[in-house]
Parts: sequence; C-alpha cells; structure tokens
Amino acid sequence: MSEGMIHDQCGVFGILGNRDAARLTYLGLYALQHRGQESAGIVTSEGGQVHLHKGMGQVADVFDDQNVLERLKGDIAIGHTRYSTTGASSLINIQPFLITNRDKYLAVGHNGNLTNSLELRKRLDARGSIFQTTSDTEIILHLVATSKKPSHLERICEALNTIKGAFSLLFLTENSIVAARDARGFRPLALGRFDGSWVAASETCAFDLIGAKYVRDVEPGEVIEITRRGLKSIFPMKKAQSACCIFEYIYFARPDSKIFGENVDKVRRRLGRQLAKEHPVKADIVIGIPDSANTATLGFAEASGIPFEIGLIRNHYVGRTFIDPHQEIRDLDVRVKFNPVRGVLSGKRVVVVDDSIVRGTTSKKLVQMIREAGAKEVHFRVSSPPIISPCFFGIDMPTRKELIAANMSVKQIEKYLGVDSLRYLSIKGMLSMPSLPDTSFCASCFSGKYPMKVPHVNGNKLKLGVVPA
Repeated sequence: MSEGMIHDQCGVFGILGNRDAARLTYLGLYALQHRGQESAGIVTSEGGQVHLHKGMGQVADVFDDQNVLERLKGDIAIGHTRYSTTGASSLINIQPFLITNRDKYLAVGHNGNLTNSLELRKRLDARGSIFQTTSDTEIILHLVATSKKPSHLERICEALNTIKGAFSLLFLTENSIVAARDARGFRPLALGRFDGSWVAASETCAFDLIGAKYVRDVEPGEVIEITRRGLKSIFPMKKAQSACCIFEYIYFARPDSKIFGENVDKVRRRLGRQLAKEHPVKADIVIGIPDSANTATLGFAEASGIPFEIGLIRNHYVGRTFIDPHQEIRDLDVRVKFNPVRGVLSGKRVVVVDDSIVRGTTSKKLVQMIREAGAKEVHFRVSSPPIISPCFFGIDMPTRKELIAANMSVKQIEKYLGVDSLRYLSIKGMLSMPSLPDTSFCASCFSGKYPMKVPHVNGNKLKLGVVPA
C-alpha cells in the first residue's frame, strides 16, 4: 500500500520468567513497530512492585535512554506499540494502561477495537466510573475492577464476556500474564518459548528477533493464564464462527511472520499468482509498490512470466513529521517517499502491482511519475478487491465517503489514475489463497458484510455476514 491511509491499531508483546524481560520486550516491540508508530510503552512486575514507562513516538525514541530499561526491573513484562483507532492520539491514551484494584496491580495492552464501547462507557459512567482516557481499552479495566468474582482470572473472563468486537489482549498481574483473544479471532496472537520463558506477541516476527520458538496461536475465544508454574487454558466465551482479518495477510503483517497458522509470505505470493491468472496482460516488466506489495509482485511475475524489476525506490528515512504548509511542497510528498528508476521504466510496457487502493491520490501521483520516467504503457493490478466499506475491528480506515472504490466504478478509477488498464483481485480469488481448514475470514471492507453487529454508518444499517474460506 503506497498511500499510508490504513493503519492497524497496535502490536502487543509479553514475556514471563526472564530477568531481562524489559529488554526483550523492547526488542519484541521493535519487531512489531509496523503495527503502530504513534506511541509505545512497557510495564514490568518485580515481586509485588510494578514499573512503567511509555511515551509518544516510535519504540526507539520512547526508549532511547538505556537507563529507562534498567529501571524497568522484574521478570514479567508486557509492551504495546500503538496507532489510534478509538481514542485520540495523545499521552493519556498510551498503553499499557496500569491500575490498582483491591490492592493489586493490573495492566493491559490491547490490539483491536470494541464495537459496543459507547454503550458500555455510558453504562459505567452512570454507575460513577471515572475515565482518564478516551480509549476503549480503559473500559475493559473498569469492567474487571467492578466485577465481584473472587480471582483476577475470573474477573477478566467476566469482562471479556461483556465486551464485543475485536480484541487480542495481554494482561499483566503481579505474578502472571493473561493472554486473550476474541471468539472470532479477528486479530492474531501467538505463543512462544524463549530460554525457559513463555512469550506472547501479535506476530511471530517478534519471536524471531529475540530467538524465541513459535509454539502455537492463542485460539479464538481462548484465555491463557501464564505463571511460573506453566499455562492454564480456558474457553470462557461463547463460541462463534471465526472471522480472521484477511487484510492481515494482504498488508498488515510482516511477510516473515506466521499468523492464523500460516506464513504471510506464502499467502501473499499466492495472491499475486491468482491476480496474474485472473487478469493477464501483455507487458515487458512488472514492478511492485515497495515495500508491502513486493511479495505479491513476485507471485504475479512467477505466474505471468513477465520479468520482475525494481522500478521504484522507496526512501525509508522519511519521518512522520514531513509536513509543510505550502501546497507546492505538499505535492512533493510522494516524490519524497518514492523515486522511479528511469533506466528500468523508459520505453517499457509496465505492470504496477499494489496490495490495495484506498483514496487513490497517491496511486495517481505514482502513475504520473512512472509515465514521466518514460513508461510506454502502465497497467495497474491490485492483489485485493476494491475497498468499499470501513472497518470496525481494529483498523483505522477512511470513511465510505473517502474510499475511492465506494464512490467510483473500476472504469472511473482507471481513468482517474491515468492507467491503460486497472484490475482488482476477486473476493473469491482472495479468500481461496489461505490454505486453512475450517477457517472463515472477515472481508467486510471488501464485501460490505460484517460478521457481527456494528455501529450504524451515516444512519444506515450495515449488512451482516461472514465469508468462509
């Protein structure tokens, strides 16, 4: 995706039973940086005491002082890196959140989005709850704190049966970590082992960085209590049809991760191959929009027989603060991020592969750059279907009004982009690429059908439905 318009909410990482818990969590968050770049935080537990550090910015910026990690003592830790979906981007909303309840500490990090957060917040407000943030995650802590159940695990389970939506959660208590995933399994969450310690993370690429071994996924609807004695697994939530987010495979997850039980790289290559089968084209070279479309582009090149070339160079050192008030400077934003390789593109019939098109503004500028570099023809291929609906399950996505495919036909988008042809992967073709038995996927952003009740959009009721694999 070239446009930077869709963001996943968060990445979470936790470890129990290692004296370097804070440093390992820092490294784990570093590997998960792509899942959230607004803020980061780590909380540790040390014999009844907890230590917390969090701040705005990327992981390396928040923990730029080595002394910070030294102060985060303890052999239990959870960490969080965030991009806001529910709740503004501000200091008060940085996770993990930490509270004291019944003289015991409890912290939480959340990846996902609650669909009944407004309803629950009003109910808790009426009971006298005092909220310190605008994040839906704080609602979970209030529900745990007001539960009458005797143990922290039972209180957590009661809270999880009250909330609705997407959640992959890591809780930290003084002596344990509790990992939980919603009954539909919207967002990934994996378990691993490292030097006798248990680790949990949003993606397995975090395990690879520290040298941990992937064991298995936290199952949809599963709650796992991790203590020094081992694991306790329970399934306290009502069983539901799975609705794993297909967009994790298309764009969010790193290609070197394993999520929902399958390697992301393999699925993306299949998406590219299927795209080539569905929409063949005569061309001299195929190029990808770096970096997220690279793997699908390789699959397209393999299936089509068209040579893969590097036609665009991405500048990886562009900061998030590249903003200038002058329009003539703002129009250069794409050129700051990408530069065409003229020697590759000049005089060629070019296939451009991207994983998705959101608003279309950046895609249009990229096509213009490729033509200016001398391309004879430009054919755009997208390894996902048109995005026509917003997401309510942990993705920060523009409204339907802002989504180009919700307001234009493919032919109209083709003309707007200025390409010789534009083709998208079909929904059926996309959903046939993960080879997971008995697994259904949430494809609501492509189909407009949602696997559960969601808030109304612009006063209109939305369709319900889940698309099986």
